Amino acid sequence: MNNVTEQFAGINKAGYDNAVRFASFSLEKAAHLAKFNFQAAKAAMEQGVQSAGIVGGITDAKEFAAVNTKLSEAGVQQALGYTRGLYEIASQGQAEFTTLADDAWAGYSDHVSAWVETAAKNAPAGSEVAVKALKSTVAATNAAYEQFSKATRQIASLADATVRAAIANAAKAAPATKGSKAS
Repeated sequence: MNNVTEQFAGINKAGYDNAVRFASFSLEKAAHLAKFNFQAAKAAMEQGVQSAGIVGGITDAKEFAAVNTKLSEAGVQQALGYTRGLYEIASQGQAEFTTLADDAWAGYSDHVSAWVETAAKNAPAGSEVAVKALKSTVAATNAAYEQFSKATRQIASLADATVRAAIANAAKAAPATKGSKAS
């Protein structure tokens, strides 16, 4: 019976270790996002200061129109760059989180299955129905997780393709807008 208790303690320790891994991962990604946003804010401020200097030197309406178009295009490109960078951070984080979750689930599932097998071997006579129900529950839980994981990956893949296409279309539309304004 001591082996069952040790296995259960192992399951708890694995859960604790996974919680620490998830917390560390979350903090790492939050720091990366904060650094990215700080750099984007710094670049936006620098661009704003530069734009204000340019606008301050304008002397006529024709020059204002040309500068306005140029600054608008630069703003669109900056926004697209920010969106791409932000999406890459989110996409990378999602992929890493999925890997962490899958690894954690596989370890948990293996520990629980081993625990159930050990408990079944040490179960008193007449408890076969309860053991069979426990094994069935573990198998059903694993199957449900696999279905959930598969559906999540499909949704993430669809979302990835959609966002990438939207960013690509926006990038194509920006030069088209430039050409129509210049006409």
